[in-house]
Amino acid sequence: MKMTVTKDKLVESVNHVMKAVSSRTTIPILTGIKITASLDGVTLTGSDSDVSIKSFIPLSENDQQNVTIEKTGQIVLQAKVFSDIVRKLPSDTIEIEVDQRLITKITAGSSEFTLNGLDPEEYPLLPVIDEEDNNIVTIKKDLLKHVIRQTVYAVSTSETRPILTGVKWDIQNGKLDCVSTDSHRLAQRVLPITTDDETNYQNIVIPGKSLNELYKILDDNSEESVRVIITNNQVLFKVKNIDFFSRLLDGNYPDTNRLIPTDSKTTITLSTKGLLHAIERASLLAKEERNNVVKLRTHENSVEILSQSAELGRVYEDVPVEKIEGEDLKISFSAKLTMEALSRIDAQTIQINFTGAMRPFVIRPVGDDGILMLVLPVRTF
Repeated sequence: MKMTVTKDKLVESVNHVMKAVSSRTTIPILTGIKITASLDGVTLTGSDSDVSIKSFIPLSENDQQNVTIEKTGQIVLQAKVFSDIVRKLPSDTIEIEVDQRLITKITAGSSEFTLNGLDPEEYPLLPVIDEEDNNIVTIKKDLLKHVIRQTVYAVSTSETRPILTGVKWDIQNGKLDCVSTDSHRLAQRVLPITTDDETNYQNIVIPGKSLNELYKILDDNSEESVRVIITNNQVLFKVKNIDFFSRLLDGNYPDTNRLIPTDSKTTITLSTKGLLHAIERASLLAKEERNNVVKLRTHENSVEILSQSAELGRVYEDVPVEKIEGEDLKISFSAKLTMEALSRIDAQTIQINFTGAMRPFVIRPVGDDGILMLVLPVRTF
């Protein structure tokens, strides 16, 4: 194999595939990046067997030459070392040459590195997903980023119930319904998407870890779309020159609809940032306590946010509201969980529905029924 590639394109591709490479794998070959030089460009692959990422560098793009292939071939190089080398090389172009003993020479300007390569034949084959045999879902790239940001934060980090470490996707009637919960809070996002009329997927649970890595790869280009192809045990996200594969979690996701209250005894409408900042200030004392608990109490045209610490003291603050309807209310909740929900709502105004001091409360942005955040209260005596 022998090729010359522009440094910026190579660094970008290496950064993408490194997100799938784990140093803690029990399969030594997966600590490497697979590099394949073909007649139409260069493909880099990284995998930890749960997530696999392929990044393709075409020969040319927008009248710019990216790659010159003198001899096709493939090699696997230690990911950490190769990543560090290409980032620090002095020249704008990098030449990579592999001999028959898998010795790889990397040259740029006056620098020359020689690395011992690994046999690419030992690298596991990526899943083969035939787009022709599967219904394709299309989502705008920036919208997919919003969906991930507004749901993945609520997945469980505990492996005691592995299914809760993922986000459940249901797709039917041209709508995508995403739900995540760790049993203390819940996030739901529903949005229209482009699909075939017959497309119907239920209980597709994508690991939160995979979605976090996908989020880092997606830029904010709202013009581009992501194609999503789902099989029995894999999901493939295709965007421009990147293929992002993730395994799906096995098992049935719990029915979360029964957790969401349908009635409301107290409803408040107020500024999202006003409430978020008040809870942030109250949590300065609350976080010293075991549960990071903040209390909320309704008044005639404001809500009081209160927290106290036996060692540090107490804080309370009146937050003005646009509207209060229903019964007076006192409720305690985790400042951390509530702040994480509020910080992911982009709307200026929210409505919070309470059904009592010991029942979950629901936060929705005003004017958008597609987003719902639910938080369980904390029992305080």
